[in-house]
Amino acid sequence: MKGNVNMFLKKFLGAVFLIVICTVITRCNQNNTEHLRSVKKIAHWLDSAAIEMTDGKTWPVDPKDPSKATSNLYSGSAGVVLFYLEAYLATGDDSYIEQAQAGADYLLSLIPDSQSQFGDGGLYTGLSGLGFVLGETGRLCKNEKYVEGMKKCIRFLENKAKITDKGMGWTDVTDIISGNTGIGLFLLYASENFGVEEAEKMAVLTGQDLLTKAIKVETGLSWPMSPDYPRLMPNFSHGTAGTAYFLSRLYEVTKAESFLEGALAGGRRLLSLSVNNLVCHHIPDGEDLFYLGWCHGPVGTGRLYRQLWKITGDVIWKTALFAGADTILESGIPEKQTPGFWNNVGVCCGSAGVADYFLDLYKASNKRNYLDFSRKVTRDLLKRAENDSTGMFWLQAEHRSKPDLLIAQTGLMQGAAGVGLWLLKLNAFENGRSPHIFFPDRFRL
Repeated sequence: MKGNVNMFLKKFLGAVFLIVICTVITRCNQNNTEHLRSVKKIAHWLDSAAIEMTDGKTWPVDPKDPSKATSNLYSGSAGVVLFYLEAYLATGDDSYIEQAQAGADYLLSLIPDSQSQFGDGGLYTGLSGLGFVLGETGRLCKNEKYVEGMKKCIRFLENKAKITDKGMGWTDVTDIISGNTGIGLFLLYASENFGVEEAEKMAVLTGQDLLTKAIKVETGLSWPMSPDYPRLMPNFSHGTAGTAYFLSRLYEVTKAESFLEGALAGGRRLLSLSVNNLVCHHIPDGEDLFYLGWCHGPVGTGRLYRQLWKITGDVIWKTALFAGADTILESGIPEKQTPGFWNNVGVCCGSAGVADYFLDLYKASNKRNYLDFSRKVTRDLLKRAENDSTGMFWLQAEHRSKPDLLIAQTGLMQGAAGVGLWLLKLNAFENGRSPHIFFPDRFRL
């Protein structure tokens, strides 16, 4: 009798286990289907916004105002090219690779032919961003003309650099968005992915110059966006967190102690500024404003903490990383809007960036609540989408201070291309693989 009971229990538990597994698989498949369906709708909307050029295609920031097309990585057609690349590799749809290459062809035509034409060298605003996208197009399409375009960007940067006995730079701006930090990260990308020897040397000189631009304070080092800007913005996009991250990457490549010391001093400065595990938006007069996203919040600054944890093993950085994440969890978003998290689903300030961050945290910690939160934010993001005959897009406020200025953008950091890239990354995770595109300014798990 006892043996029959045990056998029954084994069969019962086995059936329950099978039901649970099947339910999980079904839900994952449903998510995969929904995410890819959304990606296809985004692609359809971007297709409808494309502008045919003599040398390829471009996309306006706002399809309702095609006269304001731009090429940069932040809001322009460069980010759209990356979306189409990742979409092709996820789906095998040839139309996506055709769009990506048409966009990359146009970017090639924008590389200046003379030094007098050289303008912005920035990662998100200028030539370094174009070089990165051309490099990714060449790497993933296995087409050397795009790789050569990336190398041409590097040659222009080399020829236009201001070289002193302290190092190398291009502008008085230090930050990731348009300054020397972002350019340096692009150069590291070119060195590590394509073996461009002069790129690593240039990156090292850039880091040495940035060390001389640091402001020494009692608690560490701080980097202003530029000497004449009246505020310090300590977080990732315009301040100390971004520059310290670049220095930590240089240490990882070169093992030069000066870069490690600079990165750690930047990290210590950020810890000293933390209030409830967040670093304020700006100083002075912004000490009570806390963003939650990539640009001025823990999503970006956490990249520095993750990197410092990796290269030092010091638990202080691990603690700071997860403390910032837990503060986001306790904030009430995405349902609740805060002064630092408003009607924005973008990678820079909003939901896509937060969801992406929590997936990375789950991979680093195996904490299930981080994955659950990432999916929760994604579900909310999809509910906020607009759908019409042209496809899927988001009408949102890029600027916190202009909540009524609602625009549906196409690009990477504030638009549909960036949201689409996030959905493709989540789809890759749910299928047991990694995305194909990794940005120069992010930790690669």
